[in-house]
Amino acid sequence: MMERGINLDNYNTILENISNPHELERLFRQDPNAFKSSFTSIWEQNNGSQILAVWHERLNFSEIENTEIENPVTANTLQKDYLTMGILAVLAGLSTRIIFHFALRQVIAPINLVFGILLFMAIYFIINNSHRKNISYAIVSLFLISAVYINMLPLKENDTIILAYLHLPIFLWVVIGLAYTGNDYRLGSKRLAYLKFNGEFLILYAIMAISGMLLTLLTMQLFSFVGMDISEFYFKNVVLFGAAALAIVATYLVSKNLKLAKNIAPFIAKIFSPLVLATLLVYLITVIWVGKNPFSDRNFLMSFNGILLCVLAVTVFSITEGSTDNNKNVSDYVNFALIVLALVIDSIALSAILFRLTSYGITPNRIAVLGVNIVICVHLIKIMIAYVQFLRNKNGAAVIQDAVTTYLPIYGLWAAIVTFSFPLIFKI
Repeated sequence: MMERGINLDNYNTILENISNPHELERLFRQDPNAFKSSFTSIWEQNNGSQILAVWHERLNFSEIENTEIENPVTANTLQKDYLTMGILAVLAGLSTRIIFHFALRQVIAPINLVFGILLFMAIYFIINNSHRKNISYAIVSLFLISAVYINMLPLKENDTIILAYLHLPIFLWVVIGLAYTGNDYRLGSKRLAYLKFNGEFLILYAIMAISGMLLTLLTMQLFSFVGMDISEFYFKNVVLFGAAALAIVATYLVSKNLKLAKNIAPFIAKIFSPLVLATLLVYLITVIWVGKNPFSDRNFLMSFNGILLCVLAVTVFSITEGSTDNNKNVSDYVNFALIVLALVIDSIALSAILFRLTSYGITPNRIAVLGVNIVICVHLIKIMIAYVQFLRNKNGAAVIQDAVTTYLPIYGLWAAIVTFSFPLIFKI
């Protein structure tokens, strides 16, 4: 018997599409309250349907979830995770402080500071995610090899060593991605989740870091009232420790589905992307107007590449935080425009680099910049093709996200080539 107050049209539409998951999802998004009201009666009469069984669990999951929170086993698990996070945060802070001590005395290179943070982020994921032993061993080995190798390089600043220092964090970022994805590292959905994690992590870390800076300013001011300058001590022993430990805390909070970062990230993506697009269009028009030339101006060429990296980062962030449904919106056209703009910038940068290579000869910097521009160019073309197919209704939004995620290991590969082979090829 159908309950009173139920919309008959809605009821019949759901009943007609009982075996059509896509249409059921569309009806739910159209009016969740009406869908749930009609669904209750339909479920009572058709509780043998597997599709409706899944919807029943989905619509009533909150009640189940609330009972599970009271489960002492779940509470113990949360307490264990919290303890693990605390221990790793302290170890990250202490390690960073010790590394800074030796770097300050020029015993080791300052780049070693990345190990004080990234290593413990990787360990956190190894502990909390599902990993086969060979994957865990590979992650630990890559960190160990990187640490040994980077400290075998001379403590001097030349082009190849600086390039190795700049590319090492990118390589380790990909290694952390392996730790995050675990046994599912081949799945595009897990790689996409890792990209989303990065965006949410940066947002949350920035919010907490701003709070930390306000606390630091207050502390400095309070001690200045009694005639004490504790800035040097405070930076070395509190700020440095806190910055490293905070990275592990942010990792823990984002991994535990903190709603703050997850709710803010999509809005930032929607607001920030059109602003970046408008700013860059005005900038490029201004550059053409004043006659700046990346072919002859080395510093301008480097800034051009910096702009390219920013556009790529904003585009990827916007895509990963975008909707997974196949409905097109303004954000999709803004993203497509950003990709086209990035390709224009990359084409100009590639032309300028090739011109400088043929005119002034081969150097490590020029080869490195040429390589990264080629890597980015291929990635942008893949994303653009996927977007064209999506906008022309030939593929779904998932194809765009696959174009983003499947290419990520290439960045790690190029970073590894520059980090580990350039100092050897160019004889340091």
